[in-house]
Amino acid sequence: MSFFDRTPTSRVKAVYAHLDSLLLGIEKVKAAGLEGYDVLAPLPRHEILEAVYEGEPSPVRWWTLCGAVTGLCAGFALPALTHSQWPMINPGGKPVVALIPFAVIMFESTILMGSLATFAGMIFHCGLPSFFVDKSLQDPRMSDASFGIVFTSAAEDEVGFIRSVLEGTGAIEITEGDDTIYEVPNV
Repeated sequence: MSFFDRTPTSRVKAVYAHLDSLLLGIEKVKAAGLEGYDVLAPLPRHEILEAVYEGEPSPVRWWTLCGAVTGLCAGFALPALTHSQWPMINPGGKPVVALIPFAVIMFESTILMGSLATFAGMIFHCGLPSFFVDKSLQDPRMSDASFGIVFTSAAEDEVGFIRSVLEGTGAIEITEGDDTIYEVPNV
């Protein structure tokens, strides 16, 4: 499929005043088999994570593991290659490359690389920086007291079905198309 063969898409946003209504909305959206939605909340709540991810662990843990293994290997390779390059630093016939003296460097580089990889994984999976985020996701009400479910690229023929699913969930506002972009009123 080429870029020009894409089906037209639209946005659908439901705004909720209470966490319970949002959780009901997520449950109904999942039961209807809908995908491609984002959940907005003013604060992190474990109930939302459990509802959206269904108890699956975070993918950031793999970033941490890869960073830690990379750090461990680099923590061994750096002093080992340095000692191999300068073999005249050999006090008393001891081995040039030994694990015990390198243990501290290996430990510290494991912690350093693991933590940096964790930070990079969190930034990546959170979608930061958000320069190219859809305008419907930048609703200032969602950082104050409201919750939301947003479909940023729903197919035109599915918009009615998505709206009907969201209507029975206790949403205080359901908008479609360009109406999903909330602008702060000048008061």
